[in-house]
Amino acid sequence: MSTHKQPIRVALAGAGAFGIKHLDGIKNIEGVEVVSLISRELTKTREIADKYGIPHVSTELDDALALPEVDAVILCTPTQMHASQTLACLKAGKHVQVEIPLCDVLADGEEVVQVAQTRGLVAMCGHTRRFNPSHQWVHQRVQAGEFNIQQMDVQTYFFRRTNMNALGQARSWTDHLLWHHAAHTVDLFAYQTGSRVVKAHALQGPIHPQLGIAMDMSIQLQAANGAICTLSLSFNNDGPLGTFFRYIGDSGTYLARYDDLFNGKEEKIDVSQVDVSMNGIELQDREFFAAIREGREPNGSVAQVLPCYRVLHQLEQQLMAS
Repeated sequence: MSTHKQPIRVALAGAGAFGIKHLDGIKNIEGVEVVSLISRELTKTREIADKYGIPHVSTELDDALALPEVDAVILCTPTQMHASQTLACLKAGKHVQVEIPLCDVLADGEEVVQVAQTRGLVAMCGHTRRFNPSHQWVHQRVQAGEFNIQQMDVQTYFFRRTNMNALGQARSWTDHLLWHHAAHTVDLFAYQTGSRVVKAHALQGPIHPQLGIAMDMSIQLQAANGAICTLSLSFNNDGPLGTFFRYIGDSGTYLARYDDLFNGKEEKIDVSQVDVSMNGIELQDREFFAAIREGREPNGSVAQVLPCYRVLHQLEQQLMAS
């Protein structure tokens, strides 16, 4: 490892399924040390910290923010805590990357953007689809003028009759189709078309009697350049799980499934040379640390993704009114 650079010292909050993905990604990134791990259950947090060689553990984010050696924080905590914890990090003078979504109330997201700008710190939101090699490959084609997106057809499907996380463990909070899962696609659509969303419509299915949320949703978007997006979301789908993107353009059709890409005839496209890794989370973290080192705005900054949350807010208003 090169010695001329000071390592960036990181605190990671939320040692659940996604926190582990970040810890595994960071292991591959030179000049970064995770020095503090914060999570709800101390015993479990200690076990994970021991496994990854992390010296400090706590159940309170404030304990990590008080450590002078911490330069940056990655938040993988429940959605409802994202905005307030991001603000706490910024006010403590720490760079911050918060997992998607930035907020579940628009005003909170707007405050985060304002505070980040005032403090001059790197503040980024984990919109991983910007970094997946599959989507990067499409992005490069669009930027080179070789492919124009006419429609994105997207399916976000889970099977969730109870409140479980990606590891099949009980969650302490309720996930949300609109503010969490739709956020990935609304942001990606604007990013890939290079055009802001000018029209948005939503419909939702019945409200779940226990969870209090809609388990099915349909969203239509149109960008200023005319491109459209059709997004179907469900927690009821008993089939292949995850998010599947179909890019329909003037010179081809592409199907993106996480980090893999296929053409419309289901022939696999090699995206292994698009970036230094095939892991979207690792690439997202690499961008965060590079932006800190280079003193620049990252791809996926809170300012860049805020328009997505404005659209989600507008869709929520529509759903509440209907």
